[in-house]
Formats: sequence, structure tokens, C-alpha cells
Amino acid sequence: MAYPTPAVTVTTAATFIPEIWSDEIIAAYKKNLVLANIVMKMNFKGKKGDAVHIPAPTRGSASAKAASTAVTLIADTETEIKVDINKHFEYSRFIEDIVEAQALNSLRQFYTADAGYALAKQVDTSLIQLGRAFNGATVGTNDYATATATSKAFIGGDGTTAYNSSTSNASALTDAAIRRTIQRLDDNDTPMDNRFFLIPPSSRNTLMGLSRYTEQAFVGNGNAIRTGEIGNLYGIPVFTSSNADTGAGNSTTDRICLMGHKDAMVLVEQIGIRSQTQYKQDYLATLFTSDTLYGVAALRAAATTGAALSSSAFALAVPA
Repeated sequence: MAYPTPAVTVTTAATFIPEIWSDEIIAAYKKNLVLANIVMKMNFKGKKGDAVHIPAPTRGSASAKAASTAVTLIADTETEIKVDINKHFEYSRFIEDIVEAQALNSLRQFYTADAGYALAKQVDTSLIQLGRAFNGATVGTNDYATATATSKAFIGGDGTTAYNSSTSNASALTDAAIRRTIQRLDDNDTPMDNRFFLIPPSSRNTLMGLSRYTEQAFVGNGNAIRTGEIGNLYGIPVFTSSNADTGAGNSTTDRICLMGHKDAMVLVEQIGIRSQTQYKQDYLATLFTSDTLYGVAALRAAATTGAALSSSAFALAVPA
């Protein structure tokens, strides 16, 4: 029996093969992630459940050993950090056949890049919103300052004055504020390694005018090893993201700088970036959707003395 013609082949139906979309979207997603590449990440893919429970043990202390006496026993009631996996975001396009037939291939390239960017921005937004609530604010409220703030974000000018959203007393980033924030991390016994400093573009402009930043000794070799990294300051990698501004959910016009440690917060992914296509014959069109399912939580946000885990991130408010 002769092979029937015409036939639908992988060549003629190439625009409907989803793997190409998936690969391009995952690449765009990874390219645009900033904070999600810095903090702790846990893979929960393929596992059932709507939350992850992470033990948060209390730090112990050493005891002096006296001669002819028993050792001092330590017993604490340990706590845990619960990460709710409740953030499900999607990006969808409905592409009619006439568009598939007449549009240039660059249309698909735009959709895949745009989907990766949109989902990456959303993940980073969730983490930045969480970071805004460090240093005494209520985690999950996206409230890094109020009119009565006394222990939330500090202003970028000195790193010691509490930020007040009602008077908008944010000030441009200074070397003194950076050093003061580093000291806060040191005072909380935050490890020296795996620290980060995330800033908005406006603060990058400020840093470029600080001699401490532009000196070779502080910038290092200038090779960005991760997306968004622009240099190194006092041994801490510096990252910039336009997401660290009002786009991250704050109602004021001021922006935020966030200095912290990798273990300050965690990103749990249950469904990584995926893309699916479904042909709708009744509409003669293709439904294209990319989505991700994840959760974020603070691991070291408690600023109270004697807490199980001391604060490992601090916010600095700067003007737009």
C-alpha cells in the first residue's frame, strides 16, 4: 500500500511540537532570575503535599566543665519553619492558525522569552516581598515600614535610622550604611560566606559614584558569575534587579536594598517551569501555557535575642 499523501509530518507540524517551547522558556526563565539564584532552593518536584516543614533547631552554648562533676545537659524544644506551596502562576497565549501560517518565527521567540521573563519576575517578586518584611516586620505582609516603624527597614543614608513610609525619609545609599548593615549581619553571627547585596538600578547608579565601589580592590575582577551580578563590595557579591523597586508590591514610591545570607529565605519548587500546548480544532487555534508552582518562606527572619535563628537579612530604603 502506497504511503498516503499529503501527510502531516514533524516538519509540517513543527510549530505544534511543545518541546521547543519548553526548552526556550526554561532558558529565558533561568536567564532572568536574580534573587531566586542566590537564596536557598529546595526541589519538591514530583512529591505530594501542600507544605514543606523544615526543622529550625535552637543554637546551643558551651558549658564550663568542672573537675569531678557531670557534664551540663542541653535540652531545647525545637521548632520548625513551614513553607506553604501556594503560589501557582501561569502565562498563556491563544494562537490562531492564521497567525501560525503568516507570522515570522520571531513571534514564537518573543512569546517564549516573554513567558520565561514573566514567570521569573514573579518568582523574584515573591522573594523580594518576603525580604522586605525582615528585621522585625511581620513576614508575609510585604510591609517593610509603617508610620510607627521602629525595627523594620533602615534608610540607605546611614543604615541606622528607621524608615518611615509616612514621611518617606528614604535616602541615597552610602558607604556608611553598607558597612553598618554588614555589622548587623556580623553581630547576628551570620556566616561570612554566601552573603548577597541586592539593589535597584537607582542604587547601582549611586554605587558607581562611590570610590569604595569603583576601586579594583572592592570590585574584584568584574566577571559576573550569576545573572544580575555587577561586582563585589567588601567581599559580598552585589546584584541589581529592577524588581527591587515599587514593582515588588510596596505602596510607596521608595525602593529597597536587601543585604542578607543565602539561608535567610528558601524557595521550594513543586512544579518547575513547564510549557504545554493544546490544539483547539473548534477554534482552529493552539493554546499555549507555561506555569510554575512554588512556595517561599523566611528561614532566618527572627530578630529577637535568643531566637532559634537570628536575622540574616536587613533592608535599606532608598528613593526612586
